[in-house]
This record gives sequence, C-alpha cells and structure tokens, in this order.
Amino acid sequence: MDDKTLQTLEFPKILERLAGYAAFSASADLARKLQPTSQIDEARALLSRTSEARKLLSVNDTISIGGAHDVRPKAELAMRGSVLDAQDLLDVKSTLISARELARTFERQQIEYPQLAQIALDLVPPPGVVDVISRTISERGDVMDSASQKLARVRRDIKISHDRLMSRLERMVTDSRTSPMLQEALITQRNGRYVIPLRAEFKGRVKSIVHDQSASGATLFVEPLAVVDLNNEWHRLQLEERDEVRRILAELSNTVGEYAERIALNVKALAEFDLALSCAKYAEDLRAAEPVLVPIVNRRDQHPGTTVRLYHARHPLLDPETVVPIDVDLDENTFVMVITGPNTGGKTVTLKTVGLFAVMAQSGLHIPAQSGSTLSIFRDIYADIGDEQSIEQSLSTFSGHLTNIIRILRRANAHSLVLLDELGAGTDPQEGSALARAILEHLILRRITCMVATHYPELKAFAHATPGVINASMEFDLRTLRPTYHLTLGLPGRSNALQIAARLGLPDEIVEAARGTLDPNDLKADDLLNEIHRQRDIARKTRSAADRLRTESDKMRRELSERLENIEDERQSVLARAQKEAEKELAALHRELEEVRRQLAQARQPVEALKSVQEKVEDLQEKMEKPVERKPAESRGPRPLRLGDKVRVHTLQMDGVVTAIGENDIEVQLGNLRVRTKVSDIQRPGGAVEAPEPAQPARAEKATGEKASARAGVFHASPGMELDLRGQRAEDALDALDRYLDSAYMAGLPFVRIIHGKGTGKLRQVVREALQGSVHVTSFESGRENEGGDGVTVAKIAT
Repeated sequence: MDDKTLQTLEFPKILERLAGYAAFSASADLARKLQPTSQIDEARALLSRTSEARKLLSVNDTISIGGAHDVRPKAELAMRGSVLDAQDLLDVKSTLISARELARTFERQQIEYPQLAQIALDLVPPPGVVDVISRTISERGDVMDSASQKLARVRRDIKISHDRLMSRLERMVTDSRTSPMLQEALITQRNGRYVIPLRAEFKGRVKSIVHDQSASGATLFVEPLAVVDLNNEWHRLQLEERDEVRRILAELSNTVGEYAERIALNVKALAEFDLALSCAKYAEDLRAAEPVLVPIVNRRDQHPGTTVRLYHARHPLLDPETVVPIDVDLDENTFVMVITGPNTGGKTVTLKTVGLFAVMAQSGLHIPAQSGSTLSIFRDIYADIGDEQSIEQSLSTFSGHLTNIIRILRRANAHSLVLLDELGAGTDPQEGSALARAILEHLILRRITCMVATHYPELKAFAHATPGVINASMEFDLRTLRPTYHLTLGLPGRSNALQIAARLGLPDEIVEAARGTLDPNDLKADDLLNEIHRQRDIARKTRSAADRLRTESDKMRRELSERLENIEDERQSVLARAQKEAEKELAALHRELEEVRRQLAQARQPVEALKSVQEKVEDLQEKMEKPVERKPAESRGPRPLRLGDKVRVHTLQMDGVVTAIGENDIEVQLGNLRVRTKVSDIQRPGGAVEAPEPAQPARAEKATGEKASARAGVFHASPGMELDLRGQRAEDALDALDRYLDSAYMAGLPFVRIIHGKGTGKLRQVVREALQGSVHVTSFESGRENEGGDGVTVAKIAT
C-alpha cells in the first residue's frame, strides 16, 4: 500500500488511537505497525477476528492478557548468558501464566472463536519455568530462603552474626564508662559497617577506627576495635549471601534462556490476541460495524467490477457527537464520482472517509458505518489531498499536485482506488478545467475507480453525460451561509457565489451586473438545480414528517388496542367474579333442596312438587357451567386483521402486535423480536385456532432472518422464547434451564432469552457455564441495552 497515501489519509493517527487500547508494549507496537492487506481472505480473517473479540468481550468483559510483559529482550539476554534480576524473572513468570490461562480458555471454544483459537495454538508455555520461578522468588521480588540449602544456612548465620554485633554495640552504648563520651545513644552505619557517634574531644579515649565525621566536626563516627571482627564476619556472610543469590538467579536465567524462542512465541501470540481485543474495544467506542468485503469482479464492459457502498459513514477522527454521516454508493453501474460544492463544505472529509474506510477494512478494523456497508478489496489506494506546495523543491501548489497525480497515474490500475481533491486547481481556470477533464477521461478509459472533488462546472456536465460516472454535491444552507456537510448523490453542486454575495449585503446593482455577464443557460441550469434541491428538501422533510406521523399513529393505535384489551380483561374479570358468586348461591340452593326433600321424606309427604324447582335449578346449573367467552372486537363478525391488532402466534406460544400485513403472511412484534408467519398460525383474542402446517412453521427473525423449524417433520410445542430464572437457586435454575433447552431445541427455536438478572453475577455465571457446555447451544451473548443488558443472555440454538 502507498505510504504517502496512508499518511495523507491520516491512517497513523488511527493506529495511534488503536495502540492506546493495548495492554502492553508488544501489542501496542503491533497496532502501530498494522498495515492493510490486498488479499481478501486475509482481510476477511482479520475482520472476523475483530468480530470474535467483540463477541467475546460482550460475554466476558474481564478477559485480558493479565500481567503480560514483552520479555523477549530479557529472554534473549538470558540466552546469551546474562543474569536476569528477580523482577525480570517475575515478569517472565506472569507472562507465561497469562499465556497458560488464555490457552485453557480456548481449549473448549475453538468452534465458537476459530480465529482467536488459532492464535491460542501458539500459547504453549515451556514446562517447569513458572513453577521453578514461583519456588524461588517471592511476589515481592525476593529470592526465598527455600531456593537452596546454602542460602537458608547463610541467612540464618547472618541473623545470628547481626544479633551478636548489635548486642555488643548496645552494651557499649549503655555502658556508664563510654556513654558520657557519645554524642547520643545511637547505633548507625557508615560505609556498610556499624558505628557509634563519639564526641570529637574524646578521640583516642575509645580504641576504634574512624569512618566519618559530622559537618561541624563535633562528632566522629567510629567502629570500636572490640566489634571489628563481628563487623567483618557479618559483612563476609552478606557477601556470601549475595554470591549465592546471584548463582540462583543465574540458574533461573539459564533456564529462561533455554526456552527463549518458545517464550518469544508466547509473547507474540499474546500480543496478537491483545491486538484483537484492542480492535474490538476501539470498534465498540466508534460504534462501528464489520464491513462486507467483496472481490473485484472481472467484467467485459467498461466497469472495473468494484463496489463502494457506505451507509451513514462517520469519519473516525471527528467528534462523534457532531460529525455528519454520509452515504456513498458506487455500485455495479458506477465507478467514478464527481463531488462539487462550496469550500469547507466537506468534500475533502468525504474523500478521506472513503479512503480511510477502505484502508481500515483491509487492516481488519471495523468501520464507523451502518451494518451492510460493502467495499471491494483494492490492491492499491492513492490519494492527492491537501496542500502539495514544496518550498524545498520550489514547487507551487499546482506543480505539487500535478507531480503527485503523475506518480499516481503511472502506478494505478483497474484494481486501485484513486482519490483526487480539487483536481486542476491552482492555475488558470480554463486550462485547469480542461486538464481536469482530460485526467478524468484518462482514469475512466483505464477503468480506475476514483472519486474527484472539483469546483469546475464543466465536470458536472461531463459527469452527467458519461456512463459509469455520477454527480454528487455537498449541501450549503443559504440562510445561515454555512455548509451542512450532507452528501447528496445524483445531483451536482450549485453555484452559490451570487446568492452568498447578496446575502452578505453586496449592493443589488453589483449583483445584477454580475448576473448579466453570465451565460443565460448557466443561470437556467443553476435555477433548475436550486429548484431540484428545494423540491428534494421538501420531499425529505415531508417523508420525515410522514414517518414521524406514522410512528405516532402506530403508537396511538397500540395504546388504543391495549386500552380495549384492558377493558375486555376487566369485563371478563367482573363476569368471572359474578359467575363464582352465582355458583356459590346455586350450591346453597342445592343444599336447601336436598334438605327439603329429606324433610318431606321423613314426613311421608309427596316430593313431586319439587320436580319443577329441581328442573329450574338444573337449567341454571347448565347455564352457569358455560365458560366466560372473550368478546370479539366487533360483534358483527370477524374483521380483517389490522396494524396494531393484538394476536397470538400459535407455534411460538407468544402474544404480540401486528406490525405489517403481506399477501401471504403477517409480521408480528413479539417483544424485541419480529416474526413473519402464516395467517393460519395466528390466533385472535377470543377467536378459534387453526392448526398450523408442520412444514411451514413461523420463523422468528432478529437481524439475520433465522428460521425455526420442527424437528424431523414433527411439531413440538414451543416453550416460549424466554426463560426467567430470577430468584432461583443455582441447582434449581440449572435443572429448569436444561429442560427448557431440550424443549427449545425440539421446537426448532432459533434462539432464546435467559433472564437471570444482574445481582452478584453468580446466577449469570452458572447459566453461561451451562450454556457453554450444552450440545443444544452454538453461541451466546449478553442482551442489548433494551433487552436487559448483562441481566439477560441470548443463546443461539443449534439447527
């Protein structure tokens, strides 16, 4: 890839921001050295790796490389015979522990995270190194007594020798014969030996060796001859300890040196894994999406077979709160775009956005655009953007641009993307326009995908009349005299000079005089463009208003439907309570009749008189046994389904609201899910249920349109799309989860939502561990913000 272009597109700034997410220096270096690839398989693998890392972080946001360090230089020094200090060896240990833990993490997740698992294959710590360092060096960086028998003995002797030395000095300090000669009762050190502070006037009164004196000369720091041998012995043992510690560190360093190459391999794998995590974190902060990469298709026509489709693209270096998204569409019929519009209107940013997105995508980075954005893999990307003036080479802006364009034309081909800003600018307008058109024709003739920003009106007409070329413009608000930064495809930019001059207060006679010198055809064209843009703005505002009204109407319809449902629920509740009261009274009447019959029988009186009463009671009983039916919305008979109707999807056993009605199917909103199903699978409130066709069950759609199908052609009742485990003990929750997953798998559900709540996270942990080991689950992730976030786990069911 062209280095000059990468600098022009500010790709190093992107890499520097990416490096800011790295956990250690090795991965930060990889981030800064990241380069785009022209191999589509490699680029797709890199993008997939970033997607896997984002998925992994959504499930386990604590995963990291732990306490890894770039210990490759230290390992190489050890291989050459150098002795590493204790802290260096602890860094080696923590790095190898991180590698070991990550390797264990991906032992059971190779299918779910294939790209990350491939990196984990190189995470093979050398055997025994971690254990031997752990047995030798403490976490504080000290060589432990247990490192060798000799070290333990020497340190024991040091303690004994030190105690003897201090005991002897303390007796001298507290002795009534010597204490008056001391400046203070203090034992201190000078030159690594223990001394006492003797007053200068008593020099010679205590047999000793002078090691130092105070600044005033009033105090001498002396070592009494009585403790010289003790000091010597203590110092000798210290040297012996130092030598033994160095020998132990040398042995450990030799062990590290033997495995230097394998340690370097583990560090490299850790750096690659951390780079993937960094790409994922950067993508999350950018609210980015994985682009679709497509190869360049060989075609027989003039089109080079490239594709550039960007939806709601936002430049990653601009403030995400203020940046204006743009749409760019170079499809199978277009491969050249001519952008016109005012200065500071965003043309340069548009060119940089397209070029930078292509570079990012080919480097494995997700792009801040809507999902579905598609880019071809370009072998090379060339850009001539910005001021090319060079004082050293005595080149003007025009000469600098032209020199760069010549270099681009020599190297570019049908597999390249070329971005040219202000083509032909910096010279005579007539000659510059002719040169710009000639360069553009040359690029088209060579079938080179390109985007050109220009001010020349001649290129607008050229773009309109040339197949494969499309006009685009940056909008400008004449009321505020500010650019809007919106990119409009299909229309050239307008000439706003006279309107701006008039708005700024230039006298009308001057503006009219300038207008009179213009070609009437140009004025008509500008007026036509103004009208087109005005009508387009009106249409866009009207569509926005219609969308807003439709949303409000749907909301009101749903609210009204809910109110009607609540009224019907209340009616049924009242009727149910009345029925229960009537049943109680009827039971009491039965008891009274039985009592009267018994009394008549005892009195030997005829009971025929009770028959008519008994028949009436039985009629009442029959009426009371009829269930309370739900009253349909329209008592005149069934009406066609309407948007907002509340229905039940039989195969999923879930209630929802109708959001769309097609010729052969119906779309129902079930919570956060959209479901398309047959009309026969819909059950209206209070209506009959038609048996669904087993071969055509409802299919639940989220973002990918996955289908739920019956297993082996046999219909199994759905357990529902959600399982609520909140408040349950872990054992009970796991049993319920196991049964639910079996039912969901047999019913052919595409995915399910497990509600476990946030709380302490214990229930979430055991649920996800169970999902990870379930044969019915292929993957799982945390719910979105509107689904409950970390309190919900969405599991994809195996097909």
